[in-house]
Amino acid sequence: MLKEISIDELKPGMYVQGIVEQRGNMKIKSQGKVTKHAIVGQLRKKGIIRLLIDPSKEFTPELEQDPTDSDELEATPPPTETSKTNQHVTFDAEIAVAKKLHDKGKVVQNRMLKSVADGLPIDLKMPKEFSEQLVGSIDRNPNALMCLTKIREKDSYLLEHSLNVAVLLARFAKFIGLKEVEVQELALAGFLHDIGKIKIPDSILHKPGRLTDPEMNIMRDHVFYGIQTLEEMGLPEHIIKTMAEHHERLDGYGYPEGLRGEEISLYGRMIAIVDTYDAITADRCYKPGMPSQKALKILLNDSPVMYDEELVQKFVKCVGIYPVGSLVKLNNEHIGMVVSHNDSSPLKPVVKVFYSARNENYLPIKQIDLTQSQMKVEKGVMPSEFNIDFNRYFEDNIAV
Repeated sequence: MLKEISIDELKPGMYVQGIVEQRGNMKIKSQGKVTKHAIVGQLRKKGIIRLLIDPSKEFTPELEQDPTDSDELEATPPPTETSKTNQHVTFDAEIAVAKKLHDKGKVVQNRMLKSVADGLPIDLKMPKEFSEQLVGSIDRNPNALMCLTKIREKDSYLLEHSLNVAVLLARFAKFIGLKEVEVQELALAGFLHDIGKIKIPDSILHKPGRLTDPEMNIMRDHVFYGIQTLEEMGLPEHIIKTMAEHHERLDGYGYPEGLRGEEISLYGRMIAIVDTYDAITADRCYKPGMPSQKALKILLNDSPVMYDEELVQKFVKCVGIYPVGSLVKLNNEHIGMVVSHNDSSPLKPVVKVFYSARNENYLPIKQIDLTQSQMKVEKGVMPSEFNIDFNRYFEDNIAV
């Protein structure tokens, strides 16, 4: 779990995951190694008050210190007014911005969960502003943040799942043509939908196996805790209702109210689909994640009994048969990451090839539009099938 500390507690050997509190508007690289005491001093001078560190990435400075290390934290100029607009930009232009925003989302999520666990109030302004920034990135280029929903850190499911649901839900809302205010509200609901889980005992939340019936009853209480928290935050009733319905099912066998059919709102039907999709594709303490294609097939098979069939079909079109950020194996044994769809040829996306399954080695990155190539997708795959450290590879080669 990430840990929030003050600038006075920061020391060489720590890895900063994000900035929590800062005076002034000097932008700081959102994450990186603290290799020397001078970096701590620089951050203090630039107004950094509190940070989020990742204890699992601590290192020995004497062994890793490198004056040319690009992972060190550094200052960047404030964004220009042009960069704040929602003008459409390319994937390569938006991905670095989206990566920093994705990291910020985990910082905000972690801080909110800690406040709930400690019984402290949460300022609604914090998640609301983040949700607006998230929608802004999707407006500029939806593929960048969609790609980042596939980048997962070990033991960060609770942080990443809510962030991913926010991204996917906002993208889905835009795809089906909802109004901008509705997109913003759905992004916020998705970002907050699992906030009640922080009150579930870790022994149940992280149990590496099937829950017993009594344990499942305790797990289901996370919805009630979430409702209570969102009410205390002063969120509108319809947003709380969306969060409260993410485990309801059309057949009435969902929870907590066992709502049936038309009793479930449009937003509730949407978040149920998105929540299930992201949960199936994620690695969990009790099961490995499945490829996106299998998750979509499960949703389709469970419609219209559990999920709204029309919405599921629209969601499949929204994310694509081969979703952005997912890995595919081509018929020449090369592995590539999907970076965009071809609407007229859904089986022929644009991919960035980077690995040879045959030779078990990384390749120079090459972007290929499969509509202009003899190569074709053989199947969707998971990084674990080829022992690919996809997170590190993405950090080093894509989000730059």
